[in-house]
Amino acid sequence: MSRLSLHARLLLVAGVSGLAALAFAAFAIGGVLERFVMQGLDERLDAQVTVLARAIDAQGRLDPARVVDLPGFSRTGSGWGWRVRTPAGEWRLGARIGDVADADRPPPHDRHPPLPGPPPPPEASPVAAPPPPAPIMPGDVRGADGEPIHLRRLTMPVAGGTAEVVAAAPRALVRRPIRAAIGTLSGALALLGLGLAAATWVQLRVGLRPIRRLQDAVARVRAGGDNALPLDQPRELVPLAAEINALIAQNAAGLANARHHVANLAHGLKTPLATLALRLDREQASAEARGLVAELGERIAHHLRRARSAAPSAGTRARTELASVTRDVAGALRHIHAEREIAIRSTIPAQAAVAVERQDLEEMLGNLIDNACRHASAIVEIVATPGDANWAIDIADDGPGLSPAARARALQPGVRLDERQPGYGFGLAIVAELAELYGGTLTLDAADMGGLRARLTLRRLS
Repeated sequence: MSRLSLHARLLLVAGVSGLAALAFAAFAIGGVLERFVMQGLDERLDAQVTVLARAIDAQGRLDPARVVDLPGFSRTGSGWGWRVRTPAGEWRLGARIGDVADADRPPPHDRHPPLPGPPPPPEASPVAAPPPPAPIMPGDVRGADGEPIHLRRLTMPVAGGTAEVVAAAPRALVRRPIRAAIGTLSGALALLGLGLAAATWVQLRVGLRPIRRLQDAVARVRAGGDNALPLDQPRELVPLAAEINALIAQNAAGLANARHHVANLAHGLKTPLATLALRLDREQASAEARGLVAELGERIAHHLRRARSAAPSAGTRARTELASVTRDVAGALRHIHAEREIAIRSTIPAQAAVAVERQDLEEMLGNLIDNACRHASAIVEIVATPGDANWAIDIADDGPGLSPAARARALQPGVRLDERQPGYGFGLAIVAELAELYGGTLTLDAADMGGLRARLTLRRLS
């Protein structure tokens, strides 16, 4: 199962946390705005309640001359209203809050129409000053039309009981400015969110750039351009680069040790086999016995070459110039096939390089070019063509060529299609296995000049 990249993970975490922060900010700012608007509304209602409370005399009667209607209450149909209820009567103005404001209270024993005429003359006997009123209390109820109403209530002692002063305003007065502010706030938060997203993307691009540079450095080491990773890295990546360099050095030491042992093994087996072959010749052994010894030598050489190429890190950091090796191999084969006067022509860019050890490239090209020279009539052409990740090296001749079935059999170990030529049929198979070890391929096809074309693809370094 594929996993998210570091870039995607960090972007996802930043996005989720950013959205959560913006949602919390919107909720918190909305709460602050509501409290601020509510505080202003309460101050206006409290001012009206205070004015009405001061207009009530000690006998519990409301003096109309002392009543002042603050802005909002004086506008008809504005939804604002007040009510004064005392044992002496009830007075009201504006929105009908009636018994809804105190549904849990019993109705007053004496009701009067709103704002009656002048109050009756005060009694002759003086009345003591009433005690201070209780604190103004908030409340929310629903009016007669079902719309929510916000009110402030004050109770104060008067002669014969308690006076209640209530001032109310529509709750919508709080919701409307908050909705308008939330609309503006939402747009601002959306722009802020986009800005944070862009900043996060830039931060991730800049923050993860050292990892991408480290990846490129590893690719250069693998391609043979560098021998180690640079330690000029951010502090968190220095230990990783050091460990990778230690691993590269360890693999290089293992490769050198493996090749040393392969060389020793090759030297140790070569002499006994040569001695055995000479003894068989002196003793005039059968051709079959001498052939078995030769085949044994060829197989040992084949497996030693394969062990050398398959050693740890083989080819991963090798770099070999293709034109130089081709020129050397072609020059040697011109001398070997000098009596046939075969023309070997090569077209290879000077900068072409492949990720193959030089001796293994010599082995592969030597087998393919020698095979082409042995079957060519007059011409062998070698052409290297660059691809996206590989070099395609075509070795073509103008010989008789092979049928499709014969081309398939030619890549099988031990198969010889021409018994007239010396050998044991391991050349093309060895080339195919070496190419595969280096991540390449070997294919056979018909050449444009009529013979066989062998195409060898190897990983490109330039």
